[in-house]
Amino acid sequence: MLTEDLRILPAGEKKYPTNSGRFRVLFTDHLNIARGKYISQEMAKHGEANFCVGTFGLTYNKDLLPAPHSYLLEGLPDVQARFEPFVHEESTNTNRFGWFKHQRIAIADLYMRGEPYAACGRGALKRALAAWENEGYDVGIGVELEAYIFARHSETGEWVPYDSPSAHVYGTGPLCEPSGVTELLWHAAERFGISIESMNSEFDSPQMELTLHYRPALEAIDESMLFRLLAREIFHQQGLLLTFMPKPIEGISGSGVHMNFSFKPRNAQARPLFNRAGEMMLAKRVIAGMLAHHKGLAGLLCPTVNSYQRAQPAQLAGYWANWGFDHRSVTVRVPQTQGPAARIEHRLADGGANPYTAAAALLQASLLGDPATLPPHETQDGLENVSTDQHIATDLGAALDDLAADKALCAAVGEGLIANHIDIKRAEIAEAPSSLADQ
Repeated sequence: MLTEDLRILPAGEKKYPTNSGRFRVLFTDHLNIARGKYISQEMAKHGEANFCVGTFGLTYNKDLLPAPHSYLLEGLPDVQARFEPFVHEESTNTNRFGWFKHQRIAIADLYMRGEPYAACGRGALKRALAAWENEGYDVGIGVELEAYIFARHSETGEWVPYDSPSAHVYGTGPLCEPSGVTELLWHAAERFGISIESMNSEFDSPQMELTLHYRPALEAIDESMLFRLLAREIFHQQGLLLTFMPKPIEGISGSGVHMNFSFKPRNAQARPLFNRAGEMMLAKRVIAGMLAHHKGLAGLLCPTVNSYQRAQPAQLAGYWANWGFDHRSVTVRVPQTQGPAARIEHRLADGGANPYTAAAALLQASLLGDPATLPPHETQDGLENVSTDQHIATDLGAALDDLAADKALCAAVGEGLIANHIDIKRAEIAEAPSSLADQ
């Protein structure tokens, strides 16, 4: 039975007395697991908490490996999680009120011996955003998440698909989600500063689509990480499991993470994505880079064995290296929206990917783009007929080979992060299948 302090706070209650409370310091690891610890408010004034760096040597099955930057054979020293120190009661982007009573949440960057930690995805995203700033752009991101709901079988206790027989694509209300837990999620997210753009049931039951509002890039990815954690904890308190696993149920749709990118010029020399007539400007470079590094990106954006049950032809999952105007069967979609809301949607990533690393990799690939190499846009159905023969690998091992071979992308994202990622993921191939509850 939950104590008072571990229930999701009701509407109108989100502050705690200044002389009590704890900080939940969080970071996202290489497995896209939100790691953290509770520390006292007094300790939070220092803006730093220590963690064993060996966390980055773990697989989903908790095997501890001497992967690069895990320091397993060097005594497992500490990595420092640095965050905005607690100095006042107000909520900020990275130091905000939590969704439990007497709790604040701090999002941390990781450092090792005074330097940014090589395998930190948030650090990789910060580097990518700084590179785009040097090019004259502020990047914004909108994140769309897909997830399946599971419940305990009344007799066996096993996780089984949640019973929502009336669910349908673009479904809303109790016929599509009878428990009402999505209503709890919506209101909880709003109370704690995470703004949901839309929520509905997806094509197959019991799948949900959860879309967050567009934000400056780092803020958007922070919020997607927090929202995912909040969602899973709310569903857990209702006796349900919300999983972002790419393909949790054989024979029906998989779940992806779509990232929508915008690029706002910081000066007169920086060209917009599209001109006022809707003609492609910066968009040519961005899309060309995403497609040129499509095969290498898969090793980061589809990082589990299970990913390749989703990322297949005719699944609207980004298998082909193609792009199109308002075309959902391609990897890079250019929606109809123009003007300040113009964006580029990338559709390959799934919920196994660290969102910071995924966004960083896509932005670095975009920087590497050559507009002259942009292929023609897709004019065929993108399902049975496509205009390209280029596609991602069909299994994780081959995708990791493609990632390792893409030297330019590896250097841009960060050699240390890539080395850690590839080593861990190669070990995971022998462990498959990964646990449903881990994703």
